[in-house]
Amino acid sequence: MKPHRIRMTHSLLEKYGLLDRMKVIHPQLARDRDLCAFHTDDYVAFLQSAKPETLTNPCVARRFNITDDCPVFYRLFEFCQTYTGASVDAAKELNRCNADIVINWSGGLHHAKRSEASGFCYVNDIVLAILKLLENHDVSPLLVPSLLSSSFHRSFCVSVFHSLLLICSFLICLQRVLYVDIDIHHGDGVEEAFLTTDRVMTVSFHKFGEYFPGTGHILDNGYGKGKYYAVNVPLNDGIDDESYHYLFKPIIAKVMEVFNPDAVVLQCGADSLSGDRLGCFNLSVKGHAECVRYLRSFNVPLMLLGGGGYTLRNVARCWCYEVYWSLHVEVNDKMPDHEYLGYYGPDYNIHVATSNMENKNSRKSLDDIKAKILDNL
Repeated sequence: MKPHRIRMTHSLLEKYGLLDRMKVIHPQLARDRDLCAFHTDDYVAFLQSAKPETLTNPCVARRFNITDDCPVFYRLFEFCQTYTGASVDAAKELNRCNADIVINWSGGLHHAKRSEASGFCYVNDIVLAILKLLENHDVSPLLVPSLLSSSFHRSFCVSVFHSLLLICSFLICLQRVLYVDIDIHHGDGVEEAFLTTDRVMTVSFHKFGEYFPGTGHILDNGYGKGKYYAVNVPLNDGIDDESYHYLFKPIIAKVMEVFNPDAVVLQCGADSLSGDRLGCFNLSVKGHAECVRYLRSFNVPLMLLGGGGYTLRNVARCWCYEVYWSLHVEVNDKMPDHEYLGYYGPDYNIHVATSNMENKNSRKSLDDIKAKILDNL
């Protein structure tokens, strides 16, 4: 989760000339009261005051789940304020009808819970962004066809740790928000936050089994008013583009039909790519980006967020390519010269070959998963 991968993404976007095609804005730091819209006061106070040299009480560390994968480091709270502020400001841009796509690659930290850190995540910017989107639920919808024509000039912006990404167009009514997660890890923090509501549907495609965080069984589908508003798609090692979209497209199509969301938040964790240091899927950059393209095709206001991804050069490749998809422009596979070019050798291309790893997702297992989920929907 190193911010260095955001710098690499930004450098690629800049050298490809994509920043000139977008509107880049600099969001405000999230305030402590902004974080308390979801997180508990005592947890936020802990994040504000925590420093490596002062964290001497093991009981406090255990209370807030400060472990090896969520250590305290210098300027931790500012780090949380920065990526969260970008996601919340992205939601505000959708609420103000200033954009129909917003992107914050530094966000997407989906494991953080209400009063504890988890899985490299300290503040759940996704939950806070969705809560901000739902504040605007009483706005009357108005679709302006002329603004959606191909000849209309769209403006864009992209998030790079201190900035965020916009694409303009229509007015929205946010009564329902769909959250889709394509990180290899289950989006447990977001699902848990909205488990009992019918205003947010969560859909997570993830590795299931003896794998962090160990949640996301296909039978876990919400509680109370939120029953059937949580969708979990458990996958095995080695899933490739064809198998992934054999599930992704029909499930998302059905979700869009029955839930009819007013906005979509897509967590684009890149650890589902082939060759990720911590991952075990076999998606190509094109296959990953196809999820963005497919959701974009529904013409619903869309927020793209980052997430996991531990082979830094492939994270930057993927997110840069997904900006291309959002802009509807062709990408030159050969990278331009820039400060990080040496990371992408020996081919220096946006796209990289997938591996020959075994796909442990049989067609029968995929059919069973699809049938169960579509039946619940």
